[in-house]
Formats: sequence, C-alpha cells, structure tokens
Amino acid sequence: MSYRYLEEGPTADLMVEARGRTLGEAFAQAALSFFNAFTPLEKIEAKEEFEVQAEGRDLESLLFNLMDELLYINDVENLVAKEVDVEVDMERLVAVARCRGERFQPGRHEPGIMVKAVTYHLMEIKETPEGWIVRIVFDT
Repeated sequence: MSYRYLEEGPTADLMVEARGRTLGEAFAQAALSFFNAFTPLEKIEAKEEFEVQAEGRDLESLLFNLMDELLYINDVENLVAKEVDVEVDMERLVAVARCRGERFQPGRHEPGIMVKAVTYHLMEIKETPEGWIVRIVFDT
C-alpha cells in the first residue's frame, strides 16, 4: 500500500497515484494522500473515530463521492484522518471509510495545501496482477 504525488498532473492541482492489494486499500491510500496534503500526518493523533459512506454508479463515481465526503467532513468538522480503512462493495458500488484522527488545530498542526474540490479529470482506476492502482486529481 502506498501513494505518491505526481508531477505530471495539471498545474495548480494535486495529482495522486495510490496503490493497494485491494480496491479498498487503494481508496484508503488516496484518502491518506488528501489528508497528508492538508497537513503532515506525523503530527496527527488517532484520537477520534469517524465514518464516511458513499455510493456510486461506477468505480469512478464511487471514488469521487467518497473523496468528496472526506473533503466535506474536513471542511465542516476540521477532521484529519491519520488512519483510514475502506471497505468497497463492488456489487452494490458502496464504500465505507472508517477513519481515525483528530481535528486540525492551528499552531499545533502545520497547514498544507487546501483542496477545493475532487475532480474526475485524469481519474483512473485499474486492477493489475499486483493489486489496484488509483489516480485522482484534487483541485487546489
């Protein structure tokens, strides 16, 4: 499981490639990349638990909707997840993210990049013999 920020993404946006043995692990890594861009996760403590659920009509809309829900909870509640576990029901196209983290506190946590929106631009989800690869672009 891993993620990395890609330089070939659109200017002023953040493009991420996330990998996992399962689709849920790849989605979780994409979520962690979002939170880590917002603030470095090494200073976040796993104090609070929160859950986000999303539905889609295909895998791309499922990823989009899940990341959009995480962005919403970050914007409204200031919650930042240090740990994310995602279960994906590929038949029903439902994803549940169980997160552990805490609320962002200026002065204690370093501010990073503000993500304004999740996009479909250059989104890619593919299964490989090693697992799943997800690419997503965040509008910053």
